[in-house]
Amino acid sequence: MKLHLDRFVGLNAFSGYGDGYVMVNQRRHVASLVVLPDRLIDPWPPRTAADLTVDSFAALEALPMEILLVGTGARLHLLHPRLTAGLSARRIGVETMDTRAACRTYNILLAEGRKVAAALVVESVPAP
Repeated sequence: MKLHLDRFVGLNAFSGYGDGYVMVNQRRHVASLVVLPDRLIDPWPPRTAADLTVDSFAALEALPMEILLVGTGARLHLLHPRLTAGLSARRIGVETMDTRAACRTYNILLAEGRKVAAALVVESVPAP
């Protein structure tokens, strides 16, 4: 699916997504990554939702954000609160959803001028 970028000149925004990839500013990414308005952390180590650990999120605690959207892949996987306790202690909101929903929600919050980040699990698609 393509997403429109009209309002996001100079900022990282999602321009599309599909099975096994997301697009940021028309650039295709096939591995997990973290997206902020002004930078990318690419790659981000987790390959699946099962790979998410306390350390996965501790590495993000110093980033300038008020909310972190966690995309857990093709399906929503609820996270144990202990995984994101460090973010919560820093008063950073955490919302978990599937990766496609996280892309859409990120663009909406970015358009509102919010300090948002998206940490996305991008699962590889098996070859046919």
